Amino acid sequence: MGDIINEAYGVMQCKECPWYKACATPMRFTAEDLRKQMAASVPGAVPPAGNAGMENFLAGMATAAQNSLLEACPVFIERLRTNPKLAQQLKQLMQNWSNEV
Repeated sequence: MGDIINEAYGVMQCKECPWYKACATPMRFTAEDLRKQMAASVPGAVPPAGNAGMENFLAGMATAAQNSLLEACPVFIERLRTNPKLAQQLKQLMQNWSNEV
């Protein structure tokens, strides 16, 4: 009986969530976002815009961040943390994606 209640609670939690049906999205960063963050944390440490080397460095950092960071629904994250089997199944699905399409 407890399993049914837990499952119903999970469904209701998702339907009321502002992330409903969009549980995960890549985070978006631009070189300008990184420049502002760096300038706010260490004033004067970031050279002004126009320095080609720094622009390339910040653009590379922004691309790397977008490819490795994910913004996700707290309910989805909690489910992955509490159910290692679910996380493993998702991982295997993603690793075999090209085989299944």
